Amino acid sequence: MCAFDMSKAQSILETLVRDSKVPGIQCLVLAPDRTVFEFNGGWADIANRRPMTSSTTLMAYSMSKTITAVAVLQLAQAKKLNLDDTIDGYIGSHPYGLGITIRNLLSHTSGIPNPVPLAWVHSPSAHERYDERAELAAVMARHSRLAVPPGAKYGYSNIGYWLLGPIVERASGEAFTSYVRRHILSPLEITPHELACGIPNRSVHAKGYLEKYSLLNVIKRFVVASEWIGRYEGPWLQIHDHYLNGPAFGGLVGTARGFGKFLRDQLSPRSKILDAPTRELLYTAQQTTTGMTIPMSLGWHIDSRTGAPCFYKEGGGGGFHCMMRLYPKSGLASVVMTNATRFDVRGLMNAILQEV
Repeated sequence: MCAFDMSKAQSILETLVRDSKVPGIQCLVLAPDRTVFEFNGGWADIANRRPMTSSTTLMAYSMSKTITAVAVLQLAQAKKLNLDDTIDGYIGSHPYGLGITIRNLLSHTSGIPNPVPLAWVHSPSAHERYDERAELAAVMARHSRLAVPPGAKYGYSNIGYWLLGPIVERASGEAFTSYVRRHILSPLEITPHELACGIPNRSVHAKGYLEKYSLLNVIKRFVVASEWIGRYEGPWLQIHDHYLNGPAFGGLVGTARGFGKFLRDQLSPRSKILDAPTRELLYTAQQTTTGMTIPMSLGWHIDSRTGAPCFYKEGGGGGFHCMMRLYPKSGLASVVMTNATRFDVRGLMNAILQEV
């Protein structure tokens, strides 16, 4: 079971903000029918003293992947695709050979490599003319060799989840971002401000920051283009606004409350977006071709070290770090979103939500 101490959580979060361990933070703990705890503190914009509030939007990065997985599972539920279909009939030309299935992509068992993705971004001003398909093809051409045969072992891959975007488009006949809005976010009454594949309003979007005294700051110019690097604001280096090149692997922008609505649906006896058998698939640990069970479902990472499984998804990149967790046995879920690249969200969640 999962234990939550509200006063302890409040104290930990207030200390983090007071001691400038993080510029700003949103934290939400939920039950199926209520908000158990909410904290919003620190700064969304240090230089302009704009506070972090519940309506401040932040980059979700890889937390988006669970929403992408739901889109794919919905299409399997509607029999518009089969999870064991190979990807060749959905995305056309690719360099990875035959045998990779949609299930492999969802469970990170495709063998597709996972190069550092920090440079896979573009500016909001270039978004309208950005050619995602051309960029994806270029990335695959540069990283064209499988690390292992499909299904052989777990191996995280941003490229693998990027490929799920075109698969959703081919199976549904809709643009990926439109599909997510119409079939996942809208049914859950998640507004475009709460979650969207883009920055809905830059005046209430948090600035992202990198810790001044960090290894990543020392090596930043080797992994991040100089155009994204801003100025120092106290002990924090600002990272300019950007979009990820593939919305399916990390494109959502929003609030803890937005993700909270998704988590509340997943805690509820009946989901509005998945039928019961399909929702069970979302929480079923997957296996390699040799029958080895891996700590990964078709959209969640699984932590079973303390007995009852915890399902989680973490997201991090230039300027932001976040995590959501779901504890089915305890009927609780949590979201933490911060505007600090290397903030230890895992350690924070372990401190405020403990398995007993």
